[in-house]
Amino acid sequence: MSIDIHPRLLRYFLAVAEELHFGHAATRLYISQPSLSHQIRKLEETLGAPLFVRSSRRVQLTTAGRTLLQEAPVALAALEQAVQRTRLAGSGTTTTIRMGYTPVANFGTFTVLLDALREEHPGLTIVAREIFSAEIPERLCAGDLDIGLALSPPPTDGVGSEVLRREAVSALLSTRHHLAAAPKIPLAELRDETLLLFPRRLAPAYYDDIVAACLEAGFTPEVCAFEDPPVNAMLARLSGGHEIGLAPASFAEHAANLGTALTVRDVVDPLIAADLSVLWPTNDLTPAIENVLATARRRAERHGWLHRPAA
Repeated sequence: MSIDIHPRLLRYFLAVAEELHFGHAATRLYISQPSLSHQIRKLEETLGAPLFVRSSRRVQLTTAGRTLLQEAPVALAALEQAVQRTRLAGSGTTTTIRMGYTPVANFGTFTVLLDALREEHPGLTIVAREIFSAEIPERLCAGDLDIGLALSPPPTDGVGSEVLRREAVSALLSTRHHLAAAPKIPLAELRDETLLLFPRRLAPAYYDDIVAACLEAGFTPEVCAFEDPPVNAMLARLSGGHEIGLAPASFAEHAANLGTALTVRDVVDPLIAADLSVLWPTNDLTPAIENVLATARRRAERHGWLHRPAA
């Protein structure tokens, strides 16, 4: 059985319970004593139990009254907190945002955005998870995420998408490789090389863009995809000096700094671009999500992330 009790009745009860005098409580509440008595009787009828023992000389709490005296402040505080949180969430000033980001975003994008959100929206709690790009749109549609950072995501119904960072795809190779001495590597020069890429299932559009660029350059690439965590796998495979890794420039530069005897070279003719996009659910665009998007756009502008990569 559901019981509909207005919070005002609980506040009236607490005033009488604290004063143990209807007249004093009525004065404190700025209402008439008969009206207060009526409201307390209404509360007792709703609860099905007397809350006070009344006499001409004193007012005392019953067992039910003493129980309500313990529970009412807790209930009112929970309601106040729920209202406050709802108002703040509605204004976007505080809430929890669940963010999924591709491993590629880890290198100079995600951390910059996270620092900016902490600075601009200190009440916002970010719960972040590293997720491969291909999974992010479906997680947004399922309601598991509020924001995503994905590499070249495909158009998806119910998911908004906006390019946040556009950078060149670079070649990562051993300093012992015969192409390492070239300041820039024309894509056609890779026709006889084995190219190391992220598996297609993790970022299909990105993978297909690279293959299409190779076909445009006049050759069908020999591709070897690695299945392990991106940085560790690429470093291990490239240490042999035979394969060439193709990855977004920020990722390649980070990997080269971690690895021994690795170098990064620009790939040109044609230039291949990697687009890191911010994604959100279009059917639930909350003020908090809008705040994250606005912050992301400002940081992209400040850091020049959307400038076309130089050839």
